[in-house]
Amino acid sequence: MKLPEIIRTLCTGTATTLALAGLAAGSLASDMTPGKKGVAEAMGQSEFSPYAGRSFPTRVLWGDTHLHTAVSVDAGTMNRVGQEDAFRFARGEEVTTTHGLRVKLSRPLDFIVVSDHAEMYGLMPQLLNGDPEILSTGKGKRWYEELRSGDRDRIFDTAMEIVDSLSKKDPPIDNPAAIKKAWQNYIELADRYNEPGRFTALIGYEWTAIGGFNLHRNVVFRGDASVARQTLPYSQFDSQNPEDLWRELDDFSRRTGAEVLAIPHNGNLSNGRLFNVENFDGSPLKKDLAALRARLEPLIEVTQIKGDSEAHPFLSPDDEFADYETWDTANLNGTELKQQSMLQYEYAREALKTGLKLGRKLGVNPYRFGMIGSTDSHTSFSTAEEENFFGKHSGVEPEPQRWEHEVIAAPDPDLTIYGWQQAASGYAAVWATENTREAIFDAMRRKEVYATTGPRIAVRLFGGWNFTEADAMTRLPAQVGYSKGVPMGGDLGKAPGNDNAPSFLVGAMKDPYSGNLDRIQIVKGWMDSKGRTQEKVYNVVWSGDREPGANGKLPPVGDTVDVASATWSNNIGAPELITVWQDPDFDPKVSAFYYARVIEIPTPRWTAHEAKRFGIRMDEKVPMKTRERAYTSPIWYTP
Repeated sequence: MKLPEIIRTLCTGTATTLALAGLAAGSLASDMTPGKKGVAEAMGQSEFSPYAGRSFPTRVLWGDTHLHTAVSVDAGTMNRVGQEDAFRFARGEEVTTTHGLRVKLSRPLDFIVVSDHAEMYGLMPQLLNGDPEILSTGKGKRWYEELRSGDRDRIFDTAMEIVDSLSKKDPPIDNPAAIKKAWQNYIELADRYNEPGRFTALIGYEWTAIGGFNLHRNVVFRGDASVARQTLPYSQFDSQNPEDLWRELDDFSRRTGAEVLAIPHNGNLSNGRLFNVENFDGSPLKKDLAALRARLEPLIEVTQIKGDSEAHPFLSPDDEFADYETWDTANLNGTELKQQSMLQYEYAREALKTGLKLGRKLGVNPYRFGMIGSTDSHTSFSTAEEENFFGKHSGVEPEPQRWEHEVIAAPDPDLTIYGWQQAASGYAAVWATENTREAIFDAMRRKEVYATTGPRIAVRLFGGWNFTEADAMTRLPAQVGYSKGVPMGGDLGKAPGNDNAPSFLVGAMKDPYSGNLDRIQIVKGWMDSKGRTQEKVYNVVWSGDREPGANGKLPPVGDTVDVASATWSNNIGAPELITVWQDPDFDPKVSAFYYARVIEIPTPRWTAHEAKRFGIRMDEKVPMKTRERAYTSPIWYTP
């Protein structure tokens, strides 16, 4: 059958397939090309499709690496939703909250880490189920009675007592057998819900140490239950020193060959401890420990429900977007006031600058990290969208007055955190080659990841030495990016000549469910010849025909938010932005880092959605608008 006959047969609905018709490339070519040559031979190439042969990541995967369920001691005081429903919810199913509300994501996530607290892992479900061994203790019996009393105030007070007990040296209820059983149940459940190619259930837990000073880490495994069952969650009752956690994870990896990493979070609430320049005991930081930290902590969680930790206006006074969802009054539990001197050791941008100094001093940069977002939700639900925000914990689910309820009760009422101060944030975005545990973990390890405050903004950042304006015109920017440079998380390597400055290919596309894009910025940090760290924020591409002023600032993009109806119009901003930018201030003799920050137009904050939904009026101090954003992992230059 000749080609016209084949086409006519297929077009008239006959159930002839290409395979049955014998349409291999060679046989089809025999009727098309002179001398019976194949298509590939005639064209002088082996591929026609521009998508063939690509081995680099081609789509971003969305997830949450920080989610708590009823298995966590603090969450379980009020949350009755277990780990299985957390997995079901993350992959897109509709489930029911502790207080009977139906809840569902707008779009499924691609991956999840259910990271319940290591401390007394699994205690709360056993306690609330009346486990005889736990109720045989005086404290267990009293907690059981209070939590089942039905009295909201008594339940809240008991919950705070249980949370406070986590900062003690020894566990108030010590039951190693129960922990082992709960951990085994969890890792087997994660394996059941892990579906390579469709949905990834990474195994993990949270190490929660030093109470209100928030040196917490989420520990994530690359492997399956056969790997994770060779250990148990390492808790602060084992040690409150993060260096001991690193040594434990390093020893575990050496003994088993397993791969594992730890992700710090909430530097903004550590009161100057998370990104310090000393060891935990105050002794000088040494090269070996700096190297261990750099290897085991390739990422940080830069944005979540308890505020944003990218930058602070005191540290970055020239950055008009630095003051975003800022929590800077005290430490996590309100037991120590914040001092300005603490801020430099809390925020990601400053830590990246500190890392440059330590790199020169020690020969190793312990703060060479990528950035992700996650929720730290204690409701079992990864809800980071403004109109679908279920808050920090199940004690206060969406209701007319939750904006003014206490979320974190401090000894000083002025330091208490209220519902409206929560941020509907964030998600982890990963450029992985496939949706599997191994590919996602490997992307995290190489730092080809970024953070968003909730919207699923697609962002690419590549750095190199010879990008041109024409590279921003292609519809396949990744093809150019990987061939001419390195992606986010990479290193520029040596400058090819004294006259060269690095160039960056950066692009972003809006989340179709969220606001248009205002601008893309490149944040640069460097260390000058005198060892002083500097920073600068460059507007590199923006929407509309705005022109920077004499001070280099862009005019505002505008504001279309109608607070009363919790709506906005996307008739300002842009659906996508892309450009090539070259550093105009490059000095090849100094170390530097570069990362991209993408800013949306103003949109309604979750508080505006709540006010409309319940027909209420909130205090004037409550913000009703937000500027959602994304932060990429940096690209480094080292002379």
